[in-house]
Amino acid sequence: MRNEARMAGIDLDVVSGFRDFNRQVAIWSGKFNGTRALLDASGVEISHADLYESALIDAILTWSALPGASRHHWGSEIDVIDMAALPAGAPPQLLARHFAVGGCFERLNGWLDSNMGRFGFFRPYATFRGGVRPEPWHLSYAAVSVPALRALSLDVLSEAIEGADMSGRQAVLARLPELYQRYVMTVDDA
Repeated sequence: MRNEARMAGIDLDVVSGFRDFNRQVAIWSGKFNGTRALLDASGVEISHADLYESALIDAILTWSALPGASRHHWGSEIDVIDMAALPAGAPPQLLARHFAVGGCFERLNGWLDSNMGRFGFFRPYATFRGGVRPEPWHLSYAAVSVPALRALSLDVLSEAIEGADMSGRQAVLARLPELYQRYVMTVDDA
């Protein structure tokens, strides 16, 4: 896929791939504790201090998965950009506006729409379904991710979270059936 993108003038680059459980715990806890930025549904930073515990959990889950529920744990997920389209000196950012009409990754977005399926990839967060916001940069390799999602039961996720040293664990466990359905299972199909 990368070679074909290159022939189209796109420098397809993976900015995030496999992420282990402990890394996801660190991301989650940083957002829960206010040491990492939180973004609202439109990608604008919001104040951690203004959120009560349940709203904080929902704010985190808008863009970041629960430890144990991150599709990046499976080795089937990649977040991509077009390095050739990245403005000089700018750090790679995964923001929906960059993939929209007029954004620096608009061309990549169109190329992926037309080509990723031929290589076995799809976007699990292509549309907003009440949980995770659309992530046009997030590609999933269906041959691995579809069976992995089927194997990730509520019991498996609950066991992973119960054993984790993560901030907000008890509040997450209290809401886990709802969170599981809304943020883990409600995705676009391959």
